[in-house]
Amino acid sequence: MITFEQFKQLMAFETKGTYCLEIAFSVKDCGKFSSCWMGKMPEEKSKADLYWFGLTEDGDNAFEYCTFEEFVFAKVFDGRSLFDIWDEVTISEINGCDPEEQFLIYI
Repeated sequence: MITFEQFKQLMAFETKGTYCLEIAFSVKDCGKFSSCWMGKMPEEKSKADLYWFGLTEDGDNAFEYCTFEEFVFAKVFDGRSLFDIWDEVTISEINGCDPEEQFLIYI
């Protein structure tokens, strides 16, 4: 399991205006959030880092944030933030690969 501090290090990865970070995850015992995505990518025009959630496959629950703090404390999980629910989060993939292996690459 990746701790919140390790996740914070992972999300500090510099995209350099080119690279993306895409993380598949689920929230324990919550069918609504059983197949979610989050990540970091450069904004198209400014190339500044943009943090995002894709919480449902239909795209209706997609959110974007300019800072890590906005992203991690946004109350998008039925009134709770990623920080609030971290102990219930299971990361299944990082960029389509095993999360433990990918974590080591990014930090």
